[in-house]
Amino acid sequence: MLGKMISNMKIIIIEDDVNIRQDLSLLLISANYEVSVIERFDCLPEQIMKDDPDLILLDVKLPERDGFEICRQIRRTMDIPIIFLTGDSQTSSEIQGMLIGADDYITKPYHPSLLLARIAAVLKRGQKSQPEYVYEHRGVILNIRTYKLEYKNAKAEVTKNECRVLSYLMQHKGDVVPRMELIDYLWDNEVYLDDSALSVTVTRLRNKLEEIGAVDFIETKRGAGYRI
Repeated sequence: MLGKMISNMKIIIIEDDVNIRQDLSLLLISANYEVSVIERFDCLPEQIMKDDPDLILLDVKLPERDGFEICRQIRRTMDIPIIFLTGDSQTSSEIQGMLIGADDYITKPYHPSLLLARIAAVLKRGQKSQPEYVYEHRGVILNIRTYKLEYKNAKAEVTKNECRVLSYLMQHKGDVVPRMELIDYLWDNEVYLDDSALSVTVTRLRNKLEEIGAVDFIETKRGAGYRI
C-alpha cells in the first residue's frame, strides 16, 4: 500500500561536489526516479521532511557537517532508507555507517548499473517491511488499526469514517479523487456517507490535520473532488 511505482519514487542527493551531484541526478532521472538535490546542510531534517523522499543518498564528508551525524539526526525522527555514497573506503567507516542505521554503504567511484541495482534493492526491502495497515504521505502517517494520525511527533485520533476517507485518498495520492468515487468506495466498505456527510467528514479531517501541523494537506478541486 505504501509502495510507489519506481517512476514515482523520489531520491534526495546530499552531496557537496557539484559534478558528482549532476552525474547522480542525470543517472537517477534516466532511471525514472524523481530527484531532489540539497545544497545547504544547515536545516536538513526540515528540507527532507518537506521533500518527502523515498530514499536518501548521503555523502560522509560534507562541509561543516559529518554524514554520520546527519544519519543519526535523520534516524531520530524518520525511517527513510539511507545509502551512504562516499569516497571513504575504510572498513571501520562502513561498519560505523551500517551500525547507525544506514541501509547500504557504497564507495566511489561507483559503477552506475551497480548503484542503480543496489538502490532498487533497498527500495524493494523497504516496501516489503512497511506494515500494510500504515499509510504515509508528506510526513503524515495514518494507522488504520489504531485510527491514529501522526505528523512531526504530534498525534491525533480519527473516527472510522475519517480513517476510511483519508486512507483512500492516500492510496490515490497525487490523483484527484471524484466525490462519487469516494462515496462508492465507502459504501462498499460499509461506511454509509452521503454527499453532505462526506463534506462534513473532510472538514473534520482537515481540522485534525491542521491541529497536528499538517496544513493544506487535503486539496479541494472544485467540481471534481479531493487530492492530497
